[in-house]
Amino acid sequence: MSRKFGLGKGLGALIPEEKIEQQTNNDKNDSIKMIDINIVQANRCQPRRNFDKEKIVQLSESIKEHGIIQPIILKKEGQMYSIIAGERRWRAAKLINLKKIPAIIMNLTEKDVLEVSLIENIQRQDLNPIEEALAYKRLINDFELTQEQLSNRIGKSRSAITNCLRLLNLDKRVQNYLNDGLISEGHGRALLAIQNNDFQYKLAKMIIDKGLSVRKVEELIKNLNKGEDADTKRLPKEYDLNPYYLDIKNKLENLFSTKVSLLNKKNKGKIQIEYYSEQDLQRILDILKLD
Repeated sequence: MSRKFGLGKGLGALIPEEKIEQQTNNDKNDSIKMIDINIVQANRCQPRRNFDKEKIVQLSESIKEHGIIQPIILKKEGQMYSIIAGERRWRAAKLINLKKIPAIIMNLTEKDVLEVSLIENIQRQDLNPIEEALAYKRLINDFELTQEQLSNRIGKSRSAITNCLRLLNLDKRVQNYLNDGLISEGHGRALLAIQNNDFQYKLAKMIIDKGLSVRKVEELIKNLNKGEDADTKRLPKEYDLNPYYLDIKNKLENLFSTKVSLLNKKNKGKIQIEYYSEQDLQRILDILKLD
């Protein structure tokens, strides 16, 4: 009896254990083989572009202590083997100079390889939104899958796939922010309402600089869109301030518990402190210690 291993719901649908059993019956050897790590190469279909080095190091420490518990899935290509699933484990094993790794060799089409790689990363939540969108795009374009077919294959709703693909319409600089985790997918979806790339990029920078929530960004864009196209609008003056002046503005607002406008131009400007009643004005005067 051959050894079995967990593939997860999505992977199991693509590579059912019965297929592994059948392959094993046609081979006198066990389905899990020990493969020389030097003849294993990265998967060119790997949808994941960025690997967290710190997490790879942590995984290598775990492998050093416990070994590789789940075999890597490989495809033979000439004298080499390409990784179908398990690239993180392979990278971690190389870090500790492991000579051989446990693997199962599968004969899959290029489409199957991409699907398996995509599903494994989605299940592990390893892909950033742009990597995921690019993988969907390739499955749709290169392998002529409809969004409905893709939805059935990977177990995600069609609307989720559509929303993810829309992120590829963002300015490339904004996509890089998503890649680096500086803004979230929710931020990206909100920014799609801005058609002008430079304006979109400026707003993305502001999200990072000010730590704006998705709700705050949606509110800001809604206000900018009132009555006219957001592309013709400028950000409110306060967002043109550099971090030093923004910090002063925030401190003043905390001190007076009211809105403060700090208008700066060539190191000159004015400070406006808002009040909403005579009592509110007196409260501010008391803080300033003015009679």
